[in-house]
Amino acid sequence: MRAYLASSIGVACTAALALPLALYPGPAHARAERAATSGSTQSLPLLPLASGGLDRGVAASGGDTGDRGVAAPDVRPFSLVGVVWDRPSAGLRARVQVRTRAVGSGEWSPWRELLPYEDEAPDPDSPERRSARAHGGTAPLWVGDSDGVQARVRAERTATADADGRAVADEGADGRAVAGGVRAAALPAGLRLELVDPGEAPAPPPGRGALRALPAHPVPPRPVPPRPARTHPVPTRPAPPQSVPTRPARTHPVPTRPAPPRSAPTHPAPTPGGAGAAPGAKPSAGSSSGKPAAGLPSGSSSGKPSAGLSSGKPSPDPSSPRPSPSKTTAGPLPSPAPSTQPPSALGAEVTKASAAGHTAPRPRIITRAGWGADEKIREKGHVYSKTVKMAFIHHTVTGNKYSCSQAPSVLRSIYRYHVKSLGWRDYGYNFTIDKCGKIYEGRSGGVAKAVRGAHTLGFNTNSMGVAVLGTFSTKKPPAKAVKAIAKLTAWKLGLFKRNPRGITHLVSGGGNKYKKGTSVKLHVIAGHRDGFATECPGKRLYKKLGSVRKTAARLQGR
Repeated sequence: MRAYLASSIGVACTAALALPLALYPGPAHARAERAATSGSTQSLPLLPLASGGLDRGVAASGGDTGDRGVAAPDVRPFSLVGVVWDRPSAGLRARVQVRTRAVGSGEWSPWRELLPYEDEAPDPDSPERRSARAHGGTAPLWVGDSDGVQARVRAERTATADADGRAVADEGADGRAVAGGVRAAALPAGLRLELVDPGEAPAPPPGRGALRALPAHPVPPRPVPPRPARTHPVPTRPAPPQSVPTRPARTHPVPTRPAPPRSAPTHPAPTPGGAGAAPGAKPSAGSSSGKPAAGLPSGSSSGKPSAGLSSGKPSPDPSSPRPSPSKTTAGPLPSPAPSTQPPSALGAEVTKASAAGHTAPRPRIITRAGWGADEKIREKGHVYSKTVKMAFIHHTVTGNKYSCSQAPSVLRSIYRYHVKSLGWRDYGYNFTIDKCGKIYEGRSGGVAKAVRGAHTLGFNTNSMGVAVLGTFSTKKPPAKAVKAIAKLTAWKLGLFKRNPRGITHLVSGGGNKYKKGTSVKLHVIAGHRDGFATECPGKRLYKKLGSVRKTAARLQGR
């Protein structure tokens, strides 16, 4: 009986560049995706390394260890790196490190880790993941403008022992013996290093760089209930004039007892036939109907409405309702002031949510055109869920060494890595937020729609993914970014009548934490780690989700 003991082997990184990496001859031999302004991708194969030439901190005894690496001191400029392999279902049990040389200064960076990425991917049974184009890969890393790179992949070692705890010889994953009771994990086929150049962003069309922002108040105006009078026809009888002269009507017969005027022109035009005057006009001389009724003061008429007697004014049609006591009734009643109308890009979801209440203002969102997405490289068409029940919060683990002005370039690089290197149909996240709190549209299909992303393996259906650019395992997330998460989730979840402080259920599509078909109870605003065994969105960002839920609920007026 043999037990397998996991051992962690530290790697000492030397300051000198004396590594046994496979020397890459230059950019002429790289497979590259070129475009005039939309960037490019160089793909360098990671080749086996013989232990005889390995750096002492990396080498292990016992012949060929199966480690991989590459050294390319002279390549075309790039800004983002990642490692990919053939099959997305094949896990990478290895430590991946890279170092890059900065353009201009020629200085080499220290060795930096490329982190696992199998948890931020399309769902296991989705056509996007089962496509022949789909590949496995690490998380991408933003390195800035660089023109040289070295990479090394060291497989995990597993120590073997017998029942008495003594180390024994074993066979490697490829069947060869490994001395010292240590076995190297098998590496997936087709390992290669991807170097991504984001290119220059094309100038967006006028007015397309960013969608117009809704008013910046905590709670938008509630819809005004309709007045009952708006649904009825306008009555034909006008209201009594108050100090405003009216011309006598000429189109209707006039009763024989017109009311004396209170303040009216002294010479109204008589109606045809001398039957009387229009309402509010002085009666013609010789008309007996112009005398006030007995018992009523002068200036009053027997047609005074408060007396309940017949008026000297024309009677409305019996089928018409009585007018409301308004100064102006000769025309349609004015409709109430409308609430703020959403932009046309938001669709019918906004209108429905506004009618239900608990909506929040839409924050400013930079569109794909705004950050320079090349729409030619993604798949045509879109895939939608039925609704959006919750939001998963992520960090991109691309590092924090970027400026806010570089954020569009970082997005273009990740987008190209997702599509060209990993073989996804489009950018994985639905939205992305930079360290300055700017919000960017992610996967195409409509910011107000239930676009299905590729952000949380097993839970992409009926959810949305919001990623903050950076790594927040030990670094505190910027306050502006946290506030932007609250604004975005308050608005988008409000469109689908979701309470940011509520609880919902999703059915797992399969993952390392929940089996396929499991109904999982989740916060409406949850961290990636709530649905998958991962460190994402980082310990420091995950601690902020409680305040995000509270702020988002307040913005919805809850």
